[in-house]
Amino acid sequence: MATTCCIPVIDMQDFPGESGKLVAACEEWGCFRIINHGIPATMLSEMQSISRSLLDLPVETKRLYGEAVGGKGYSPPLEASPLLEGLDVYDMASPGAVNALCSHLHVSPHQRETIMKYTEAIHELAMTLGSRLGESMGFSSDMFKGWPCRFRLNKYYFSPQTVGSTGAPMHSDAGFLTVVHDDEIVNGLEAVNKKTGVLFPIDPMPGTLLVNVGDLAKAWSNGRFCNVKHRVQCNEGTIRTSMACFVLGPKEEKVEAPAQLVDSDHPRLFIPFTFQEYISLRMSTRSPTGEALQLLQTASS
Repeated sequence: MATTCCIPVIDMQDFPGESGKLVAACEEWGCFRIINHGIPATMLSEMQSISRSLLDLPVETKRLYGEAVGGKGYSPPLEASPLLEGLDVYDMASPGAVNALCSHLHVSPHQRETIMKYTEAIHELAMTLGSRLGESMGFSSDMFKGWPCRFRLNKYYFSPQTVGSTGAPMHSDAGFLTVVHDDEIVNGLEAVNKKTGVLFPIDPMPGTLLVNVGDLAKAWSNGRFCNVKHRVQCNEGTIRTSMACFVLGPKEEKVEAPAQLVDSDHPRLFIPFTFQEYISLRMSTRSPTGEALQLLQTASS
């Protein structure tokens, strides 16, 4: 049973004033909302509408886009998540990636312009979050520089008949953090309280964006950050949509806790590993909520 709870709200225009609050949110909650993020409300609203129209396209159109980009662009409903469908752009900042989505789905010139502006803005915001987090912990301000980011559009086929069902099963995000533009009307997102283990709802808060902390951040922070476990439930019988920018991990270099986070009281918890090594381990061990991190623990942890 989910209990009501309010996650922290971080003002992106108040740094370094919000530095301590940002680090605490990552440690204690693993999720928080951001305000004054710089993306206009009109753009958020218009992008939600465009997202819905793209996900309403015929399955064959979406499938052909997925095949055209190497099989990673379209996620049909699956047995584990029969109510969820998605469109993806892997490494959204790479040349032509977002354009490929627009071209294969035959969007209008106006839609293309909005999509290009939105994805550029959300990617820049994700990089800014990395800077603020790095600075808040006394490290480099370009933490995520060069890291691939995945952009995803989600559609939940909720109806009166599916109320009480699960839209997205319990999971943690594999990467470092995720910036989520959640549905501002239809709720259903729930997270696990780190201290109590109890589920709590993350209700819509118009004009804000949600940030979830992932598995990679837990390893990088030497266990300080919480890789929040969350799911989406069908609480009302109407279609739900969301968009997300996943900051994944460095392309080649290994992920490891900075030396400043390791001392005699806080020994190194995880061996260095690449993001791809972790993804492979997470998939092979079927560890959707981050259990695979335990297999990367050091002998002293």
